[in-house]
Amino acid sequence: MENYRLNHLRELESESIYVIREVAAQFERPVMLFSGGKDSIVMVHLARKAFAPAKLPFPLLHIDTGHNFQETLDYRDDLVKKIGAQLIVGSVQESIDQGRAVEEKGYNASRNVLQTVTLLDTIEKHKFDVAMGGARRDEEKARAKERFFSHRDEFGQWDPKNQRPELWNIFNGRKNMGEHFRVFPISNWTEMDVWQYILLEQIEMPSIYYTHQREVFCRDGNWLAVAPFMKLKDSEKVELKTVRCRTIGDITCTGLTLSTANSLEEIIDEIAATRVTERGSRWDDKRSDAAMEDRKKEGYF
Repeated sequence: MENYRLNHLRELESESIYVIREVAAQFERPVMLFSGGKDSIVMVHLARKAFAPAKLPFPLLHIDTGHNFQETLDYRDDLVKKIGAQLIVGSVQESIDQGRAVEEKGYNASRNVLQTVTLLDTIEKHKFDVAMGGARRDEEKARAKERFFSHRDEFGQWDPKNQRPELWNIFNGRKNMGEHFRVFPISNWTEMDVWQYILLEQIEMPSIYYTHQREVFCRDGNWLAVAPFMKLKDSEKVELKTVRCRTIGDITCTGLTLSTANSLEEIIDEIAATRVTERGSRWDDKRSDAAMEDRKKEGYF
């Protein structure tokens, strides 16, 4: 890897580790959100570097929709066991059973939006005062408005007009009773940075990121995975395709990419050549032009 690129990745690594350590220093009950996606995997890797040789000084939190890819869940459980981390799982199904969330109906039904209720309830239950997430500013226009330290009010809501300035890497974590923060240590990374860092550090990834054969169907130009809870229209047919995930949510909102990339080098080459944004295949982002920002204001990470 060229020296300038290596230096760039090490600078990003250093910045992210600094932010993670600031979180540990400024807050009493931090937690790191973990989805099993590449960004959260890189965050855990950075956190381990930040506190080595000690174990992580905070738990990992996974909000389980009940509609996750099994490969993601298997990777999560293996990683937690390997590094000796504490894992907390918030269940969307429990939120539905308790009447805290209402299951969507119809062909486009998804539990992705329901994660917000489960996340806020889990934060309140465990009295977390900060949750670190793997969002990056290059992902989506609403993400670009984020600070590293993102203030949330007593209802868990985000107001983009009420955020603190961040000058010279000075982060303000002061809050009132009931308020909390979301912190995004890899804000300044791009998708290419993430994959090149994964290659540099030889980080093990879930198999779903590499090419594999899967039963899928096409909806409005997006390839979606077949699952018992996915309701197909009469015009939609199941096909066996060679695909991989570029970004991972739950099955209902994750678009699959037709791909033959079977190594980190091939994934990087594929990303360099594509003209489709990373979230271009995310079905949940297509609900409206402001879908992401609306969810963030309600408390989505």
